[in-house]
Amino acid sequence: MILGIPAIFAAPLIASCFLCLYRVLRGPTAADRIVAVDILGILIVGFCALFVIYTPRTYFMDIAIAWALLGFLGALTLAKYLEGKRFDE
Repeated sequence: MILGIPAIFAAPLIASCFLCLYRVLRGPTAADRIVAVDILGILIVGFCALFVIYTPRTYFMDIAIAWALLGFLGALTLAKYLEGKRFDE
């Protein structure tokens, strides 16, 4: 019974990952691709949260926090690049 509970929560995350990968590959604009990559980062944070809940390893939470911060900075950087502004503005 314990092994079935993580699968129930992981199945929607995996399905969402495939949908985001489809959007990354087939996105009509660069902004759509950036949003899809950002959502993939959020899904990875969700997987790390599941690992923390169902395993005794707490370092996954550190990975999730670092991934969230880097994903946020990456999305800001790409948005600035697509807007055509310099990074110091």
